[in-house]
Amino acid sequence: MKERHINRLRTQFMAGDMNRRQFMRAMLATGMTAATATSVADMAQAAAPQRGGTFRIGKGHGQTTDTMNPGTAENGYMVNLLQSYHGYLTEVAPDGSLAAGVAESWEAQNGGKTWVFELRPGVTFHNGKDVTPEDVVASVNHHRGENSTSAAKPLLSALTDVRADGKSRVVFELEAGNADFPFVMSDYHIPVGLSEDGSVDWKTGIGCGAYRLDNFEPGVRADLSRYGDHWDLNNRAFFDSAEIISVTDTNARTSGFITGDFDAIDRMDLKTVDRIKQNSGVTVHSVPGTQHFTFEMMCTVDPYTDANLRLALKWAIDRQELVDKILFGYGAVGNDHPIGQGQRFYNSEMEQRSYDPDKARHYLKKAGMESVSIELLAADAAFAGAVDAATLYQNSAAKAGIDITPVRVPNDGYWTDVWNVKPFTAVYWGGRPVEDLMFSTAYQSGVPWNGTRWSNERFDELLIAARAELETEKRREMYYEMQEILSNDGGLIAPMFASYVFGTRDKVGVPETFASNWDMDGERCVERWWFS
Repeated sequence: MKERHINRLRTQFMAGDMNRRQFMRAMLATGMTAATATSVADMAQAAAPQRGGTFRIGKGHGQTTDTMNPGTAENGYMVNLLQSYHGYLTEVAPDGSLAAGVAESWEAQNGGKTWVFELRPGVTFHNGKDVTPEDVVASVNHHRGENSTSAAKPLLSALTDVRADGKSRVVFELEAGNADFPFVMSDYHIPVGLSEDGSVDWKTGIGCGAYRLDNFEPGVRADLSRYGDHWDLNNRAFFDSAEIISVTDTNARTSGFITGDFDAIDRMDLKTVDRIKQNSGVTVHSVPGTQHFTFEMMCTVDPYTDANLRLALKWAIDRQELVDKILFGYGAVGNDHPIGQGQRFYNSEMEQRSYDPDKARHYLKKAGMESVSIELLAADAAFAGAVDAATLYQNSAAKAGIDITPVRVPNDGYWTDVWNVKPFTAVYWGGRPVEDLMFSTAYQSGVPWNGTRWSNERFDELLIAARAELETEKRREMYYEMQEILSNDGGLIAPMFASYVFGTRDKVGVPETFASNWDMDGERCVERWWFS
């Protein structure tokens, strides 16, 4: 308990919440000697965020088809970029809780059917204009409507009305109560954009985030500089500027990191990560979270229309082998649903599916087949080692009479030409901070990012009911059942949850706790990290 108290005081001191004299006095009050307290203060001061420098990141994502339209963003490069120059009503804090952003407070009314958000005073766009409730309304409405192609459309499907109420308040009306609605507004697709005549032109690149966007070359790079009038510069935006470089080639990204061309990289090559650790001047970080690597079958395309065939494929994969040989231990086996073990309503009572070629052959026969031949498309853009994972899957499935042919496809255009287009593909998901967001984004019937094209009436009913249920144990029961339905019937094969493994040069200062909702500190490293 004493150590936890000291760590909390150290964090407050490093964040500037107390001066050196106050910190020393608090340290002495714990029983620490003056000499030790001085040493702790010196080290904490040295580790405190400093301002300055240009932060260069090598990201293992990004493609030439990326746009500044946040509704179509679907890779880690764009998540990082959008959250660097845009502001959001709410934010996911490093500990997984919900933090205030452009909105300083929010309140539920009518059993969660109405949510009232109070905007923070003094928030401005990069052109100097004040952020208004009308900007929020236009930004949210961008994702709504019959012709919307936004991935956030299903997240807002229960929204019946959004309106400005005075100079600082926005009111959201929902069809039914939604206990997690404030989390919805933290989704990276839904930033607050600059509106004109009721709509937002995202191509202007004008945001209200801690950095301004100076240059964007899709699939290549983006350049950012600190926005001097941001409302929270005491706690973020320590770099003067940042360069986010798209480097999908793992070897090139790793080489740039070791030589110092990049200050940080994501998606480290797990095959060589132990060797990388031996280089001087670098640190490797591993953060367990909601990220999961999957294979997705389209349930509307034969032979995946047959639920027994889908079960055969689920029993035919050696999950532990993938964790050992693809993740090199940096992860855990999955159970064919997207909810991570650390989440509130993870179903710990489900039987863990394992590799069983006899069961796989049993379900194959129930599907009326003695054998089946299928193609599995993969690329490193899906996840590092995806092609190798497909080959391991091919070997394990062969023992059940399932002939899988791995097909390597190009990285560029993978998320527009392959995933959600072809019937059997490798996919990575960053997960979502709450269960409703994950299920609503990818598994509700008919939503744009339902790459499996799966539809289950009972699942959809539970999804709506759980969203409105305010009693915790009832919600738990519903989410438990939803995980079982998806695991047993869905087109998702989720064999492994992968820790986020990223690297920083030693000159990069990082917080004691990393967010685990996305890679690289919740994809907010540009505004949360600094140079020591």
